Amino acid sequence: MTFKGFLKTLSYILGIFITVLILSGISYLIIDGINKKSNVMDIGDYSPVSTLVVPENPRYKSKFPFVDVHSHHWDMPVKDLSKLVTEMDSLNMAYLINLSGSGFGAFSGKQELMDLNLTKSLENVNENYPDRFGVFLNLDLAKIDKPDFEKNNKIQIENAVRQGVIGLKIYKNLGLTLRDSRNIRVPVDDDRLSHIWETCAKFNIPVLIHSGEPKAFFDPVDKFNERWLHAREKPRSFRPSDKYPTFDQVMYEQEQLFKKHPTTTFINAHFGWYGNDLGRLSKQLSELTNVYVEFGAVINELGRQPSTARRFFEDYQDRILFGKDIYKMDEYYIYFQVLETDDEYIEYYRKRHGLWRLYGLNLSDEILKKVYYQNALKIFPNINPNLFK
Repeated sequence: MTFKGFLKTLSYILGIFITVLILSGISYLIIDGINKKSNVMDIGDYSPVSTLVVPENPRYKSKFPFVDVHSHHWDMPVKDLSKLVTEMDSLNMAYLINLSGSGFGAFSGKQELMDLNLTKSLENVNENYPDRFGVFLNLDLAKIDKPDFEKNNKIQIENAVRQGVIGLKIYKNLGLTLRDSRNIRVPVDDDRLSHIWETCAKFNIPVLIHSGEPKAFFDPVDKFNERWLHAREKPRSFRPSDKYPTFDQVMYEQEQLFKKHPTTTFINAHFGWYGNDLGRLSKQLSELTNVYVEFGAVINELGRQPSTARRFFEDYQDRILFGKDIYKMDEYYIYFQVLETDDEYIEYYRKRHGLWRLYGLNLSDEILKKVYYQNALKIFPNINPNLFK
């Protein structure tokens, strides 16, 4: 092809490309105009301002000092804790537990990085605010088939406890994405992990475990799924049946784990994803006295069923802990409002978690004190009780 022919071909291709762009732009404007004329909008854009006039009692700090047992601070080794403590004081948060003590190293397979992150996190806490923070250990379960897996885990847990660690956090990859050397999914109750739970029992530290995802994340993503908006915004959160076990299978494995290790204290994160089925969670707590729950990221489930949720808190007031998960100061306000007031039609802060409003549980002071700090003091004897006087 001659240079002149090349320029002619290139001009032809550019012409087609520009034409497609122009036609696409025109089509978009036409469709957008039709949608506006027909009052059609994206569900994610629909944000109606309620005309309902009812009493509102926002809460910007908790009625009693509280312990947040579920928080993640990946930068704790280098974090200026003074700013965080100032925010905690404004919320009336007496004590915060960082579950990510070993940092991102837990997902990289680099034990040296995990050890360094944990050591530096503990040093930062102990040198600055030893009474205000607790740190959890993490383990690399991907090494499950390595020859020294059990030996190394026992040593790591013992050393971490001596350093000042107060618990072990298990991430949700166990039971979902974690695979062994044969490329077989590792179930939550895999016996190759039994030494971990027994070692935690030996040193009297709890295991906070996150298993599975919300039930809707395992269901078909269609017009009937109440978390459809979440699927669109965060598609990787969902667990299609051709790639993952069912919700019921993961929950069954977790319950078997709890039953196999009755001397180990487990904290079932996120209400065990039974926030939408408190009857099922009631059965679990009734049968398994070594299990506690925390409600990180599920206040939206509790707030849409205030009567049922209030009865649950009354029945299991000695087994519920305060947890938030993602640390964002202004999001705590909704937790306080739902727990402490009888407000109606409360707007939640994250639409993809559910297109509904919340209602206050109006819990008694006796129950609030247990949920906010008294139950945590039973599990974590190292927490200074004078913080709550």
